[in-house]
Amino acid sequence: MSKATRADTQSPAPHAANSHDLIRVHGARENNLKDVSIEIPKRRLTVFTGVSGSGKSSLVFDTIAAESQRLINETYSSFVQGFMPTLARPEVDVLDGLTTAIIVDQQRMGADPRSTVGTATDANAMLRILFSRLGQPHIGPPSAYAFNVPSVRASGAITVERGAKKAVKATFTRTGGMCTRCEGRGTVSDIDLTQLYDDSKSIAEGAFTIPGWKSDSFWTVRVYAESGLLDPNKPIRKFTKKEMQDFLYREPTKVKVEGVNLTYEGLIPKIQKSMLSKDKEAMQPHIRAFVERAVTFTTCPDCDGTRLSEGARSSKIRKINIADACAMQISDLAEWVRDLDEPSVAPLLTALRQTLDSFVEIGLGYLSLDRPSGTLSGGEAQRVKMIRHLGSSLTDVTYVFDEPTIGLHPHDIQRMNNLLLRLRDKGNTVLVVEHKPETIAIADHVVDLGPGAGTAGGTVCFEGTVEGLRSGGTLTGRHFDDRAALKETVRKPTGTLEIRGATTHNLQGVDVDIPLGVLAVVTGVAGSGKSSLVHGSIPAGEGVVSVDQGAIRGSRRSNPATYTGLLDPIRKAFAKANGVKPALFSANSEGACPTCNGVGVIYTDLAVMAGVATTCEECEGKRFQASVLEYHLGGRDISEVLAMSVTEAEAFFGAGEAHTPAAHRVLVRLADVGLGYLSLGQPLTTLSGGERQRLKLATHMAEKGGVYVLDEPTTGLHLADVEHLLGLLDRLVDSGKSVIVIEHHQAVMAHADWIIDLGPGAGHDGGQIVFEGTPADLVADRSTLTGEHLAAYVAT
Repeated sequence: MSKATRADTQSPAPHAANSHDLIRVHGARENNLKDVSIEIPKRRLTVFTGVSGSGKSSLVFDTIAAESQRLINETYSSFVQGFMPTLARPEVDVLDGLTTAIIVDQQRMGADPRSTVGTATDANAMLRILFSRLGQPHIGPPSAYAFNVPSVRASGAITVERGAKKAVKATFTRTGGMCTRCEGRGTVSDIDLTQLYDDSKSIAEGAFTIPGWKSDSFWTVRVYAESGLLDPNKPIRKFTKKEMQDFLYREPTKVKVEGVNLTYEGLIPKIQKSMLSKDKEAMQPHIRAFVERAVTFTTCPDCDGTRLSEGARSSKIRKINIADACAMQISDLAEWVRDLDEPSVAPLLTALRQTLDSFVEIGLGYLSLDRPSGTLSGGEAQRVKMIRHLGSSLTDVTYVFDEPTIGLHPHDIQRMNNLLLRLRDKGNTVLVVEHKPETIAIADHVVDLGPGAGTAGGTVCFEGTVEGLRSGGTLTGRHFDDRAALKETVRKPTGTLEIRGATTHNLQGVDVDIPLGVLAVVTGVAGSGKSSLVHGSIPAGEGVVSVDQGAIRGSRRSNPATYTGLLDPIRKAFAKANGVKPALFSANSEGACPTCNGVGVIYTDLAVMAGVATTCEECEGKRFQASVLEYHLGGRDISEVLAMSVTEAEAFFGAGEAHTPAAHRVLVRLADVGLGYLSLGQPLTTLSGGERQRLKLATHMAEKGGVYVLDEPTTGLHLADVEHLLGLLDRLVDSGKSVIVIEHHQAVMAHADWIIDLGPGAGHDGGQIVFEGTPADLVADRSTLTGEHLAAYVAT
């Protein structure tokens, strides 16, 4: 074979394509960014650091990733774009060198009652095909094994318009796998009628006790009172048998109320559709409290909680049906699939093995495919989303991660780091927003934003290597090597909380005494049973304040003042000072600007193009009517108060003419959790994950209780803020409270008075107490994974 030789010996000129090795950002002004200009190397791992609220997510997600997605969407036809979300161009002068962005964020997965880990990934779809090909007896196509698909049968005449029209008899059948009793939910509900209405009253007298059912509402109370089917003036307990049947169970029926066509439906099916079909975790607190009070959920007796019909459960492969397969721990299911050797479905088995092995590789082998997706933590949901990208053949794309180490034990962080490096080594650009020093340490390039949060942030304080960050003098650099020391003396318990025979999820009959009056930390690898032990055995209620990882829900009209209840005493103070109604000082009520309805901006929908938001000219973005802004308290109008930071407002309402004790108490709590920089009127939709977590903590601190249960309170916290949080936990304990923390952060473990370590592994390899004692004893023993990592942490 001949080989061409070069005649010239000069080195070739650089290829023009090599000049595009950077992502260039110039003049980024999204949210609190202040004309940020940076250059990010491609095909490298870049970590973005800075205190919570410094602008990391604004730069990475709202600017770089958002523009990449917008440009990709614009390559589709306008017809296709009509079905896609419209994205506005970020506030930035120049964005150059972008590649396709794949975003793996912390957004919770859909909390639909029928959504599971298996349905949220491709695993269930592949299992259904596998059973439809190999299952014995054969019961039908893949849909016959799907708990989301009901069986359908129909027959009748159809007209075929071909030549001479003629009616043809036709039948249609579709075999689905849905259990007919629970409709694929796995649970059935029993409703306590006494919680729905007071049967001693008539409908006209306000018999209904359901939240939100107001007497003047067309769609609820009035449709019952004015349907003509019931006597609205007769007490419900005196209804005849037929009236009671119509009241509780009548099929949907068209009725007229004041000339308006409405649908009347029995109370039980109406409640089931409007409230019970939704996931409890996604409900508003008062609705959830009502459902928990009025409804008892029990495992479906027909399908035994598997969600599947009897036919789907009868079809088996090697004595295992699809319900058994989905209930297996994924690491065990992967072994079962590996043992199947059927040439007829070889490509399917290969794809299924890769998916299941990805679960194990990413540290989620302890889950099962039938686990409801709404019960996953933020970190688990994020890692489930990563699974589809692990085996991808794509290169030269930009992967964007939002704190991928959330919810991970130090033992698992190294595994996550290896995955990030593997994505980079395939030729991809990896952008990571992160606080953990273990992940910052593996970066090729670091961008540190700050110097503070909110309006005090939004600038690049440092850009360079990890070593440069250490010596750079920024807040992150100064705290990078911080290590909390073990306490010399620990507090003595004032009592114990006894847990006996705990068997929730993977717990194996756990007996443990949790000390009270101290800071107790429950730790262990992800999936070892920490949340099952604490939340399953210490339910929130009388004397217990539980702050879980549930997401804060709110629209752009919601802000810290409305969420914490701070706005109520402020409105009353304004009303009292000016002799008017409190409703005037709400942008969602009577005081709203009529032009923008209290939003502050006018949204113009441009169909397939991104909508345009312009500041309302009438109120100049202040959200209130001009007449409302003439009323003052302490020399400030309501819009000026909502523009204040928590720190400013704390001083404003703490003394002088505007002194309002109720408002001041809420502001002190917000400052205590490190949110002094937030403005009272900032929309909740613009807050970072860490800010939302702390806002939730501040709200729950107002509740009366002697025991505080906190689930990973360091989520989204900068190294410098962790120290602040430890001070807050100490103040809670010193005030006589008992604090129980589920946590992976070594600083919190080292600061604890007592540690309960679960393990030794995850899933069925966990669920046991492997250590109880002081942090010093855990370090001295080094008998568990947590002990080894804590010992290494305090020694460095």
